[in-house]
Amino acid sequence: MLFQAPRGTADILPGDQKYWRYFQSKVEETAARFGYGRIDTPIFEAEGLFVRGVGEVTDIVEKETYTFQDRGGDALTLRPEGTAPVCRAYLEHGMHNLPQPVRMYYLCPIFRYERPQSGRYREHHQFGIEVIGDPDASVDVEVIEVAWRFLESVGLNELSLSVNSIGDKSCRPAYVKHLQDYYGGRVEEICGDCKRRLQRNPLRLLDCKNETCQPVIEGAPHSADYLCDECKEHWTALLGYVEDIGLPYVVDYTLVRGFDYYTRTVFEITPPVEGRTSTIVGGGRYDGLIEELGGRPTPGVGFGMGAERVIENVVRQETSVPDNHANKVLIAHLGQAAKKEALKLSSNLRKSGISAVVGPTGRGLRSQLRYASSIEATHAVIIGDDELQKGVAILRDLSASEQQEVKPDELIALLSDERADGP
Repeated sequence: MLFQAPRGTADILPGDQKYWRYFQSKVEETAARFGYGRIDTPIFEAEGLFVRGVGEVTDIVEKETYTFQDRGGDALTLRPEGTAPVCRAYLEHGMHNLPQPVRMYYLCPIFRYERPQSGRYREHHQFGIEVIGDPDASVDVEVIEVAWRFLESVGLNELSLSVNSIGDKSCRPAYVKHLQDYYGGRVEEICGDCKRRLQRNPLRLLDCKNETCQPVIEGAPHSADYLCDECKEHWTALLGYVEDIGLPYVVDYTLVRGFDYYTRTVFEITPPVEGRTSTIVGGGRYDGLIEELGGRPTPGVGFGMGAERVIENVVRQETSVPDNHANKVLIAHLGQAAKKEALKLSSNLRKSGISAVVGPTGRGLRSQLRYASSIEATHAVIIGDDELQKGVAILRDLSASEQQEVKPDELIALLSDERADGP
């Protein structure tokens, strides 16, 4: 039996790693620029954390979580999103005693049992940020700007920002009632899932991707028309701040996101690709989540960004991604005595911080140099009987096709100098 990666997962091969290094380096740079500290939470949590936090009647909890019982009988769930675990950590470690707000970011694997498609995997990786402890709309805009500046930093352009306000527990019930009344007269026009959502989770009606429901969604009432005074003030301030920092945006009244914990601000950023599945960033405010998890009422706002989708767009837009320019040396050897010298030399190079690989045993020089090309070596050191007798080695620059005889104890200095002078 030939095993394959499970459906909806993907191997990240050595040739793809430069994109992931690039992504992570830009995450760290952007987070530092905005003053965020890294947090890492466990890959699995108690099932109840997501039932209470994300919502029992959301698609994620109903259809997409990987939940299992461990040997002790506890129900655990592989992390399907990043916000609820960070909020749990905020409560568990007493972060409410820190100066507020607390700014955190994470880069971690996420697990959802979804239908695999382009950029959507059952195991994917997410860059997310959370700001907990400040209710002001200016913080919402900061979170949006973090996402926007990050995407700019990795070379993406022609981005689209969509925003909406879905109100809070004070004004949302009135809107939900109008939404149910509107859909109640169009039950025959909507899909089976939406017929169930109509009673159990009406806001999710606007997030349906079924083509038959799109005309109904387009005619639905707008949540922004039903905001209370406080939510309206927050919404007006948000739009003003977005304009102040010069970000282009559109108001999308159908935007609700897929989690029950959102309040007021919701937003998405998409690249220039058709279809809602092209969304690469989604987020918003979740002022009731900490309280839902057992804490005091505490405001919060954040986003989640799919690394795979960002990297797909980096490749699609042919963004120049730097390779690792540090020298990598292949030591080609001809004969047993030369092989012993190659082993010693490679050890000395590595101890000096230079990447060194000994050429495959039993192959001729041409074959070893082809191997050097396959591993993207920058230099080859060639040792044979003649070089051993003369006490030298041949150092070949593989990019410039130039070579010179050098003494073995000179190699470290030469390769270190070239590495320092490189791009």
